[in-house]
Amino acid sequence: MNILGIDEAGRGAVIGSLFVAGIIIPQEKEVMLERMGVKDSKRLTPQRRKVLARKLKKMFEYQIIEITAVDIDKLRESISLNNIEEIAVGKLIKQLNVYHYNKIILDCFDVNPKRAENKCKSFIDDKSTDVEIVAEHKADDNYIPVSAASILAKERRDESIEDLKKEYRKIGDMGSGYPSDPKTKSFLKKYKYNELPNTIRKSWKPIESLKNQDPVD
Repeated sequence: MNILGIDEAGRGAVIGSLFVAGIIIPQEKEVMLERMGVKDSKRLTPQRRKVLARKLKKMFEYQIIEITAVDIDKLRESISLNNIEEIAVGKLIKQLNVYHYNKIILDCFDVNPKRAENKCKSFIDDKSTDVEIVAEHKADDNYIPVSAASILAKERRDESIEDLKKEYRKIGDMGSGYPSDPKTKSFLKKYKYNELPNTIRKSWKPIESLKNQDPVD
């Protein structure tokens, strides 16, 4: 059996893109990947993620979808973040040939896993294919194919944030790009709202407080 694992990275960030990755793992390879150290990306160092991502890309069929901060802001005018991730999952299911996998396991983008599973079924064009779908919260911790997808998504986001840090190094260290990070908070305060670069998600609540705030010297 071949399993399509799907996971995201950067969902809650205020800076940078959201990345959604899908990778097809033969079930018989799971033990080998576990021995290699494949696990939820949050439990790996950036260097280890980079090494494992490189190996996974060489070994298996995969796709990574990027949704930029600009696209997120535009889409959130009419749909939720859950819907945005749902669209990306649908693209992955279609891009990774449905005849190449028998099962889909994903880290659930919906509060209702059953609803997410039904939505994923609607993305499969050939209704005659018998594809099992499992949507669970914390699937990246419980299923090797989803752990592998989490590594690909997180490594790609790490790479993207490092590029942004180089681009904006004269402004200051933007940190991880998450709103709880003190470095990210400090970086954001250096801008007036109407001067924020396109890499910042202006539709995020923490950014609303910057609308009437002067930049820090």
